[in-house]
Amino acid sequence: MFSIPGKAAVSITQAAEARIARLMADKGAAGLRIGLKKGGCAGMEYTMELAETAAPNDEVVEQGEARVLIAPAAQMFLFGTVIDYETGLLDSGFRFVNPNVTEACGCGESIRFEPLQGSAAPRG
Repeated sequence: MFSIPGKAAVSITQAAEARIARLMADKGAAGLRIGLKKGGCAGMEYTMELAETAAPNDEVVEQGEARVLIAPAAQMFLFGTVIDYETGLLDSGFRFVNPNVTEACGCGESIRFEPLQGSAAPRG
């Protein structure tokens, strides 16, 4: 796992905490699992699903009644991310403020990361 002792992998705003806690309570879930997959015009997309249990290598971030489970393959790309939940007139949803993103598409659904030295970073 990719972590720094004493520092949570991601931060959760109060709005996101309330929304995640409500989703967990409504569905009887153990947490909201977030990850990454190839796709979109910039190369990568965030994934989210309610999980019944934490997987053995998930990074678990708990805040109040909210629990975020970070899939192993996404941990190093999500470190330092702030997860927010915004409610607007036309739509509502989670928003990721990720300092590791080097490019995002115009629609905000797809992201790209700087290639890692000595390895093949996810690219589209």
